[in-house]
Amino acid sequence: MTDLRVRVASYSFTARLEEAAAPQTCAAFRQLLPFRQKLIHARWSGETCWIPLGEFRLEVGFENHTSHPAPGEILFYPGGYSETEILFPYGATLFASKMGQLAGNHFLTIVEGQENLRTVGELVLWQGAQEILFENA
Repeated sequence: MTDLRVRVASYSFTARLEEAAAPQTCAAFRQLLPFRQKLIHARWSGETCWIPLGEFRLEVGFENHTSHPAPGEILFYPGGYSETEILFPYGATLFASKMGQLAGNHFLTIVEGQENLRTVGELVLWQGAQEILFENA
């Protein structure tokens, strides 16, 4: 089991890479660490935030993809119908875009700090984009 630290604004989370379920996505993402981006709100998909990655590719396909992640189940969408992105759900989520319902690889799960997920989501919703950092724990 590999743990990562995820920091959003002043909040810190511990997350587990889902290596058994999404080995290619986890291996590719691990190569990006430390990974710093902006987290913005994704009202289209419900109570979730996202990291838009445009045409960026990890060169992975679909592994254990889902459209209904639980809070703290972070998804990587490898692109296709919509741009490449990372989804950061904090509540009820149905992953979608203007093209319709999407599915992403569940590659990371928040295992410590879940009680702050909603606070972070609402911070992004009402205060705008926030820095997010993924790094080795």
